[in-house]
Amino acid sequence: MLAKKQKMGKETEPEPMVVPHTLQARLISDTGEEAGPPIDLPSGITTQQLGLICNALLKNEETTPYLFFVGEDEIKKSLEDTLDLSSVDTENVIDIVYQPQAVFKVRPVTRCTSSMPGHAEAIVSLHFSPDGAHLASGSGDTTVRLWDLNTETPHFTCSGHKQWVLCVAWSPDGQRLASACKAGNIIIWDPETGQQVGRTLSGHKKHINGLSWEPYHQNPECRKLASASSDGDCRIWDVKLGQCLLNIAGHTNAVTAVRWGGAGILYTSSKDRTVKMWRAADGILCRTFSGHAHWVNSIALSTDYVLRTGPFQPVKDRLKTHLSMSTEELCAAALKRYQAVCPDEVESLVSCSDDNTLYLWRNNQNKCVQRLTGHQNVVNDVKYSPDVKLIASASFDKSVRLWRAHDGQFIATFRGHVQAVYTIAWSADSRLIVSGSKDSTLKVWSVQSKKLAQELPGHADEVFGVDWAPDGSRVASGGKDKVIKLWAH
Repeated sequence: MLAKKQKMGKETEPEPMVVPHTLQARLISDTGEEAGPPIDLPSGITTQQLGLICNALLKNEETTPYLFFVGEDEIKKSLEDTLDLSSVDTENVIDIVYQPQAVFKVRPVTRCTSSMPGHAEAIVSLHFSPDGAHLASGSGDTTVRLWDLNTETPHFTCSGHKQWVLCVAWSPDGQRLASACKAGNIIIWDPETGQQVGRTLSGHKKHINGLSWEPYHQNPECRKLASASSDGDCRIWDVKLGQCLLNIAGHTNAVTAVRWGGAGILYTSSKDRTVKMWRAADGILCRTFSGHAHWVNSIALSTDYVLRTGPFQPVKDRLKTHLSMSTEELCAAALKRYQAVCPDEVESLVSCSDDNTLYLWRNNQNKCVQRLTGHQNVVNDVKYSPDVKLIASASFDKSVRLWRAHDGQFIATFRGHVQAVYTIAWSADSRLIVSGSKDSTLKVWSVQSKKLAQELPGHADEVFGVDWAPDGSRVASGGKDKVIKLWAH
């Protein structure tokens, strides 16, 4: 009897689901365009083989690396490893989404190539020029310093401010550097001579928190500059005339950040808990984005990287062909790059706040796209990846978080810092993030493996500023120990 029961038990066991040998699949881009008709694929097909098929279907002249997804799941090894048979109907055509990756790879920085002392006080801000040829830093010692990156030595010390220099910003053509101080003054410098150009731009009544230049494709002369101040105003300046063109008042508290978008729109964030959108031509308020429950610390624009590098393609253009191009050609190149990232002029932006959250907005709708929650403390910095697929945020909860850009979906948390993370920067290929922290270290994180790629100790105190050169060659960092460090592979 027992044997009979066992036999019956054996018969009623459900058969394990077997992946069919071939599956019908079609490759579609993340925007929904089909690469070709549905094709029969072996279930054991690997990502390399899918890459070959995808390149062949799209008739790419150069092989482009791709990531492949079925639904939300990335195909890491092969198709059969990724498919969840209980949820996928293998009778029907399976949609495989492909995402092109950057063709070049930025190598993670692993060593400090030089430590450059010179500033007499903490370094508050630093920024590479759009073509990656120069580095500027602003410090509590009231000076701006320009550094020679070929010899990794100090180039010029620019004196003129009477108070701490809180922010520096390069014009998109790389010909001018603007710096702003705690007293509310802005000075324009010539990076080739280290001398002040024109007169000091004064008008703000309190310290300046952010600067943003007009995008290159809108005016290759690079004459206009926007500034955000703690007096609650945002001003637009003509740096050639040395005059204030517009004073945009509307925020009821300090303005913490300003971004000049590619479609002639200014975005400002404020301690009044709102983000506002203004028409740059006449300062008319277009939209107010409200939702945050506390100060908004910073904003990031989906077009930040493209607008920052303007006419330059620092990664591809190793031969400096831009030197032989006319202004019209450069302007057309900058516009083309902008339109590739933002074809319909709908820019997305992310705001981060002391309420521990981030909000994702689009400039054509008042309501937020998504509220990004998960940080346990103040969110201090947020940046879009250069390929506009991802968003990274840095928080005082000691972590860096990664989010999907188009819908704000949470992807991963990077833990490793032992104190607040102040600032982050992306590598040009969108595969790595570097973060600077109160714990005096820099850390390089890999987006692919979602893990720490490199630990970079060396600073003696808190790190306030990090920037990754737009050509991916090196990272610069500075902070409380008054030393600028350059890091390379």
